[in-house]
Amino acid sequence: MKESGGRKQGAASPCAACKLLRRRCAHDCVFAPYFPADEPHKFANVHKVFGASNVNKMLQELPVHQRGDAVSSMVYEANARVRDPVYGCVGAISSLQQQIDTLQTQLALAQAEVVHLKVRQTASYSHHGFAPTSPTNSGSPSSNHGSQVKPIFDMDVVMDQASLGEPMWSC
Repeated sequence: MKESGGRKQGAASPCAACKLLRRRCAHDCVFAPYFPADEPHKFANVHKVFGASNVNKMLQELPVHQRGDAVSSMVYEANARVRDPVYGCVGAISSLQQQIDTLQTQLALAQAEVVHLKVRQTASYSHHGFAPTSPTNSGSPSSNHGSQVKPIFDMDVVMDQASLGEPMWSC
């Protein structure tokens, strides 16, 4: 059974921080509630990026109710820094933003294709005499014979592959 302090009842098992630092884990250890012994990788990365002394200072300066969120943020940033030492979280955010931009471009292309197909379909129906009744068209197929119906507009979307920027419209 575990206490909220991250140590087993009745045992003097050190928290992950004290274990890594090879020191005795005191009863009031500031690390124990946030770095349990069964998750040593959490503190290892935080220690590697921020240093145990700095983490200790940060945690002691914060109110107890904010420490859990602070540790969670430090663990996230430390893991990001281990994966990408130069950019850390910013690299992950930038990568996600690029994915969003690419997906928005693909969505715009798909929407433009839908509009293009609807216009083409409407023009095809008009050409075959299936257009809705209008003052100039009585609706009979014979009234459309011999006339060439052109689409109102014809547009194609051209994608600049080098920049993957906004779609360029050509008419």
